[in-house]
Amino acid sequence: MPQLSFRVILVEPLYSGNVGSVARVMKNFGFCELVLVSPCNIDMKAKVMAVHAYEIIENAKIEFSLFDAVRGSNIVVGMTGNPGKTDNKHMRLPALSPRKLKEKLTGSGGVISLVFGREDHGLQNEELEMCDLIVNIPTSPEYPSMNLSHAVSIVLYELSDVSGGNTYLADHFDIDLLYGHLDEVLDDIEYKEHKEDKTKLMMRRILGRAELTGREVQTLRGVLRRIQWKLNKNLNKL
Repeated sequence: MPQLSFRVILVEPLYSGNVGSVARVMKNFGFCELVLVSPCNIDMKAKVMAVHAYEIIENAKIEFSLFDAVRGSNIVVGMTGNPGKTDNKHMRLPALSPRKLKEKLTGSGGVISLVFGREDHGLQNEELEMCDLIVNIPTSPEYPSMNLSHAVSIVLYELSDVSGGNTYLADHFDIDLLYGHLDEVLDDIEYKEHKEDKTKLMMRRILGRAELTGREVQTLRGVLRRIQWKLNKNLNKL
């Protein structure tokens, strides 16, 4: 039966000690796959803070882009301390709490990438746009910023006993192909240019929350191909 597996991704961590603390937290809750995207120099501070979990750092993968880090994922979950509005006043994405994320993933199967941003300013908007789901840890509005390892510990605690199931989620690569196909169709129907980017992002958010299976992705792409065929057929009649 398909099961869930988790990949913890730290994007450009600034402090070696924080990487060590994250490794310790991962071992506390039974997680072992760590990916570091363009990290700081991993020095003795990481080993000191990791204590008996340093093998997680030794076995960690190093990548130079988030795109490469999430390769092979079924669902990409981005963590943010600011789930509200972007600079252009449009909502990024309805954010889940860690507990709601657990509920959403229960009964599913596949690789789930948990993406944590930089200590000073988190994930950039472009990186959040790559995520299927967004998680925000409810904190006091007086001081919402959390230490990286504390945030990781809360998320991993909630997910430590999540039950996988037989609903195997589509590969993120296939989801990206679906997104690209949707973009093509919007171009084919000459969607309003000033609304196109926002509409594309909104469609990604809707589909990201849908937790599509591989078969569902192929069905949607079949519908899109049929739309394109019909559009081309009508054009040939003109």
